[in-house]
Amino acid sequence: SLCGRVSNHRLYMGKIFAPLYGHEADMAKLADAARLRQLIPQAGIDFSSNDYLGLASSGLLADAARDALDQGVPLGSGGSRLLRGNHAAHEALEAEAVAIFGCEAALAFSSGYAANTCLFSTLPQKDDVILYDMLVHASAHEGMRLSRAQTRSVRHNDVQGFADAIKDWRNAGGTGTIWIAVESLYSMDGDVAPIDELATLADQNQAMFLIDEAHATGVYGANGLGLAGHLEGRCNVITLRTLGKALGCEGALICGPTICRDFLVNRGRSFIFSTAPSPFMAAVARVALQTMAKQPDRRDLLWQRVRYAEALFGSLGIAASGSQIIPIIIGNDRRAMVAAQFLQTAGFDVRGIRPPTVSEGTSRLRVSITLNVSEADIVALATTLAAVLA
Repeated sequence: SLCGRVSNHRLYMGKIFAPLYGHEADMAKLADAARLRQLIPQAGIDFSSNDYLGLASSGLLADAARDALDQGVPLGSGGSRLLRGNHAAHEALEAEAVAIFGCEAALAFSSGYAANTCLFSTLPQKDDVILYDMLVHASAHEGMRLSRAQTRSVRHNDVQGFADAIKDWRNAGGTGTIWIAVESLYSMDGDVAPIDELATLADQNQAMFLIDEAHATGVYGANGLGLAGHLEGRCNVITLRTLGKALGCEGALICGPTICRDFLVNRGRSFIFSTAPSPFMAAVARVALQTMAKQPDRRDLLWQRVRYAEALFGSLGIAASGSQIIPIIIGNDRRAMVAAQFLQTAGFDVRGIRPPTVSEGTSRLRVSITLNVSEADIVALATTLAAVLA
C-alpha cells in the first residue's frame, strides 16, 4: 500500500510519499490548542440539543412516522425534485408552511445549512450587497462565499451599524439591491436581534430582509411562528425555518415571496442538483408543524423551565440570555473543554464551544434548556456547575 496512516510515510519510486502530511499537521495543531473536534456519542441528561420542545423522541412524531409508512410514503426520493424526486409529501409540507406562517411560498431543503447556502449564493446578484450581522450562521457565510454579490460585516445587533453600512455603500456608488441578513435568535449567545428596527430600516432603503429563524421557530411568537412571524408575507422578507431543532425532525424551509421560490428552483444550483429530501421525513415534519401551531402548552412548559434555570443559574453569577440558550463564558479553550468533560462525567450532556465557532477568548459552555429535562435535572446541573465554576 502506498498510503496507510500519514504518519507512516511510505517510499514510492525512491521518494517519501506522504500526500496527507499537511492534513495531519493541521490536526496536530488543533489538538495542541485544545480545538480538535471529535464525535461524541449521546450520553447523559440532554443539556446540549436543539430539541427544544422535546418532539424528536415523542410518541406523537413516532405515530406520524408509522402513519407515513402505512400510507406508502417512501423513505428516499430517488432523485432531484426537478426529476422524479418531487413527491406529494414535499408539496404538502410546503403548503402547510404557507398556511401556518402566512408566507406567499415555501421551499423545502434537506437541512438549514443547505437552505442558507442556496439562498445566499443564488438570490443576491452581482451588483447587490449583503450586509450581515457578524454572528450569523456559518452556512450563511458559505453561501456568501459562493455569491456574486459584495458582502459587508456589521457589528452584532447594531442597527446604526447597518444604517451606516447602507449609507457608505450607496455613497461609494452601490446601485443594486441591499440584502440585510441576521438571525432572529443567535445560536451561541442566546440573544435576540432588533427585528422590528431592522425591518423598518429595510423598508426605508428598499432592502431585502433575510431572517434566520432556526432557533426561534416553535419557541417564540403566537403559535410558535418565531420572532419574525409578524413580518411574514411582506414582499421584502425571507425567512429560514429549520425543521431539525424545535420541530424535532430534519430539513428546513425557505419562506418568502413566490418569485424567490421560483428563482431558487430555476437558478439555485444546490437545489437543482441535489437529491430531494426524504418524502417520509417531509410527511413527519408536516405533523410537527401542525403540533407546533396547535399545542401552546409545550411552549408554556418550556418557558417555565427556562425561567427556573435562569433563577438558579443567576445565583451562580451566570447571566440570563433571555432565551432557552444559556452561554456560560469560560474564556480559555482548554478550561472550557475541561469543564465540559467534568459535567459529562457527572452525567450531564453539556458541550464546550471554542473558536472559530465563537470569537477568540470567549470559549464557553453552551447550556440548552429543552423539554427533555425536568426541574430536578436543572437543580442537579446547577449544583454541579457551582463546583465547576468555584
